[in-house]
Amino acid sequence: MSPTKPDDYFNKAGKYHLLADYYKYNNPTLHLHYYNKYVNYLQRAIVDEQNNRASAQTNLPPAQVRVMHAAPETDKVDVYVNSTRVLQDFPYKSVSNYLSLPQGKYQVDVYPAGNQVSTIASRKIEVKNGKMYTIAAIGTGKNIKLQAYEDQSAVPFGEATLRVIHLSPDAPSVDIGVKNGDVAFPELSYRKATNYLGVTPMNLELEVRKPGTKDVIFSLPSIQLQPNTAYTIYLVGLVEKEPSLEALMLTP
Repeated sequence: MSPTKPDDYFNKAGKYHLLADYYKYNNPTLHLHYYNKYVNYLQRAIVDEQNNRASAQTNLPPAQVRVMHAAPETDKVDVYVNSTRVLQDFPYKSVSNYLSLPQGKYQVDVYPAGNQVSTIASRKIEVKNGKMYTIAAIGTGKNIKLQAYEDQSAVPFGEATLRVIHLSPDAPSVDIGVKNGDVAFPELSYRKATNYLGVTPMNLELEVRKPGTKDVIFSLPSIQLQPNTAYTIYLVGLVEKEPSLEALMLTP
């Protein structure tokens, strides 16, 4: 029976590669014969592996995508996905439910509420089956952008995970530290997201500080972290004017 698994093809390719090397100098005809077999099986292995990956990806559930309005000086908006309106009169600091989207590329357009003439922000977003995403409208004035972040719900049993995303357009890079304690996330800059940090479920108090100092820019409300839950803290708003800097905490 001919092999059907990539590993079988790779094993055969490896065998013929050894034979090709063995005859490389003392029998050029056999060297070429076995080398062609090596190339053939290697190509079949690569194609089969790619097909298996594509099949596995197809069997995953659709992507889950939600939208956040984090542009502090922008009024209510309407959000369109591939020219279909999915959110209407969507106000600042709002977060939608997750929308199921099959794997692919989607055109996301944001318009002023009730005015589909000129977009505030527009971007093509690619999503993959089995993954979760938050798409945030961020920035001020005419500099509004759509920023995509991949969400992760998997958490070690009995633990919690936490990350922070900096979406305050006029805030400098910041340190995120435990109140009166160590820095947990150093030098987080605008539009960047930290990695998820595994933490023991607890009551947690965090501070936003000027990098490398104890100077507190903003103190977050106390957070009660529950087990088996992934948390993301979004820093939104403005440092120099209204609406002021604050923290939104979401779970996927």
